[in-house]
Amino acid sequence: MTVPTVDVLVLGSGASGLCAALSAAHAGASVAVHEKADQLGGTTALSSGVAWLPANQYAAEAGVTDSVDDGLAYLDALSNGMILPEMAEAFVRTVGPMLDWFETSTPLRMRLVPGYPDYHPEFPGGRPHGGRSVEPGLFGFDALGNWADRIFGSPRRMYVSESPVGGGTGFLTEDDDRERTAGQLEGLGRALLGALLKGLLDHGVEPILSSAATELITEDGAVVGARFADGHEVRTRRGVILATGGFERDPELTTTFLRGPMSHPAGVPTNTGDGLRMSMRIGAKLGVMREAWWVPVVAEPGDPAEQYALNGVQLVQRERSLPRNIIVNVRGQRFTNEAANYNALGGAFHAFDPTQFRHVNQPCWILFDQGFVDEYGGYGTPAGGSMPQWITRADSVAELAAELGLPPGELTATVDRWNELVDKGHDDDFLRGDSAYDGWCGDRSHYPGVLSTLGRIDSGPFYAAPLHSSTLGTKGGPRTTVDCEVLDVDGDVIPGLWAVGNAMAAPTGMVYGGAGGTLGPALVFGYRGGRSAAGHPVRGQVSTPLDRQS
Repeated sequence: MTVPTVDVLVLGSGASGLCAALSAAHAGASVAVHEKADQLGGTTALSSGVAWLPANQYAAEAGVTDSVDDGLAYLDALSNGMILPEMAEAFVRTVGPMLDWFETSTPLRMRLVPGYPDYHPEFPGGRPHGGRSVEPGLFGFDALGNWADRIFGSPRRMYVSESPVGGGTGFLTEDDDRERTAGQLEGLGRALLGALLKGLLDHGVEPILSSAATELITEDGAVVGARFADGHEVRTRRGVILATGGFERDPELTTTFLRGPMSHPAGVPTNTGDGLRMSMRIGAKLGVMREAWWVPVVAEPGDPAEQYALNGVQLVQRERSLPRNIIVNVRGQRFTNEAANYNALGGAFHAFDPTQFRHVNQPCWILFDQGFVDEYGGYGTPAGGSMPQWITRADSVAELAAELGLPPGELTATVDRWNELVDKGHDDDFLRGDSAYDGWCGDRSHYPGVLSTLGRIDSGPFYAAPLHSSTLGTKGGPRTTVDCEVLDVDGDVIPGLWAVGNAMAAPTGMVYGGAGGTLGPALVFGYRGGRSAAGHPVRGQVSTPLDRQS
């Protein structure tokens, strides 16, 4: 049987994989895309589609002042020694050329999400008034033909800037809803994927679904193809791009590598570390393995063995940013700024006590009152609705503590202390509301200002939901060059192997720069990796350490 041969084989079909494939195809390479799942898109399909891109042209057109130097200063200030300078430079300096390429050579169009602040805007180079988060334009799925129903997830016909987390109301006018439905117009992550897929189809590249790669084929130390679960092979003239996502769905890998507890991952079930295992098998050097794109979630209770199931998992972003809620641990005490960005909250959930020899803030609960329910709703419930039955409720804070097995006196004191701080107008304990980011997803009628996130908890009944330390995806993977070429344990390039997205060691280390902090680097390095794999690497955008020494 003839073994199919292409220039570039891409494994995976999320944002980084489709961008890499399209970049390689546009550069003249013959490309094949193989996806493990029976649908395209991976976790990108569930996302907002927002990309964090410093010094982008849409911000400049809107009169927002930004620069490459400020973007690099911001990443450096947050690095904690985990960001390689050349990777940061490649990321920020490639933003402009990549967006130009989207505009001139692909169906993808991006636009600014107005006002969305960076996640740490008070740090040097940060932008408290936004300018770095961009989103895909609405995309008409009718252009995809019979591929329109092969992208994971369900239609969402809204810009993120029209949603509560993007500064909007979350509601469309009847005319807009009717027009977008009739035109099969979609926004968010599926729009991003749809546009990239259309570009690939225009180049004659049709992805192969339900095709899980299990092994890289090597000859004389170079990767020359991949072997798949059904036994077939695809050979390559130039090499393989790993875009297989992270390893958050593999309990053995997460226990081995992640720095702290993680359960109920929010990514798609296929992210089981396939690319990581294949690259380790041929000697890849690894990086950023302890880190993930941390996020707190609630999950409907079920069999503990089902903690890796996707059903019933809800990200908790807006609910903890709004007034009238706090997060407490088993001592009944607050332990963090509840409205901080979700990635940074990972550090609070992973605090370890050497005497108790356990992670002291897991388990934990988000606590709120009837005033919260009446005014905001949440957890899938509209304002004034009834909370789901799996959320614990009681007539008093002390009774709620007893229901949860927490010390009643301590929980009551914690709520009293919170109410005192709210009355004072400042969270002296954890500085909630000090950052321009804290209230962005809170009560927009009071933004900017501390009342967008500070509010008394004093109206019974009182409620609590278990909050889990989870992740949108892992950050660890093989170390690469700025062009996504995978390095071996000695730091040399493994010929014929590239890695992008969550399958590579995250270029931004432990940093989540702002909304879209995952997809921004995924797109940029997908673009760079595809060009490099096709034999036409991006030139003149970044210097390597060797260049700077010469």
